Amino acid sequence: MLRGVAPLLRAAHPEPSAAVTLAATALAVGAGLGARAALVTLAVGSGQVSIGWSNDWLDRDRDRAGRRVDKPVAQDQVAARTVLVAAVAALTVCVVASAALGPAAAAAHLVGVGAGWIYNLWAKRTVLSIVPWMVAFGLLPAVVTLTLPLDRWPAGWIMAAGALLGGGAHLANAIPDLEEDRAAGVEGLPHRLGRARALWTTAALVAAGVALVTYGVASRTAATVIGVAGAIGLAWVVAAGLRRRDRAAFRGVVALLLLLAVGVVLTGAALA
Repeated sequence: MLRGVAPLLRAAHPEPSAAVTLAATALAVGAGLGARAALVTLAVGSGQVSIGWSNDWLDRDRDRAGRRVDKPVAQDQVAARTVLVAAVAALTVCVVASAALGPAAAAAHLVGVGAGWIYNLWAKRTVLSIVPWMVAFGLLPAVVTLTLPLDRWPAGWIMAAGALLGGGAHLANAIPDLEEDRAAGVEGLPHRLGRARALWTTAALVAAGVALVTYGVASRTAATVIGVAGAIGLAWVVAAGLRRRDRAAFRGVVALLLLLAVGVVLTGAALA
């Protein structure tokens, strides 16, 4: 049984799904939601895996044609129908858990999850491919602060930082598969930019996101620590990209998202 579960979990894009969920959980704990932080975890986690599973289900033929060894569905390690059922089930859990957060938080989260599904269904093939990522990541802090009983919008700087990091994550995620995607007719923004420009645009977006978080944190000492840590992380991402360790560069961007979220919590920065 475990042999069947492991490929299904890999099809959910576990690394970015876990990082986004942990970032939301950290923000929820830092915002003082207490036990309701568990609801945020459930809502965000189920939404993320629904996006991951839908991505692998929709791309199964393209991944198979590209001989993607990292894709369980393409390698027939898990049935496509199983992944589709898992995606729909996770989305159902996401809707129910989001509703329990309150109407405003539910709306914000479902717009973000909807953006992820729109990316999978259509936007990834267009010049607007970056938009769903920026929308989803930008709304993530709002899911936390709009949760009852807080029910308020987060500070603009943290939403903007989330959107910038989301845009950088999209470009970094696409870079490893540019040629395979083009061969399959996928022409999103990173494909139109080309590898070099996509890498440097990733660096610019992530740097801007780090700068906004550094600016938003009230304590200058804490801001310095976050800024230095962010700069080191950004340098690592760029170095990995220049060495064509593209998947490592993407993991670096995702790790930076989690690092900055934890940094905001540890410094006690107000989210709203």
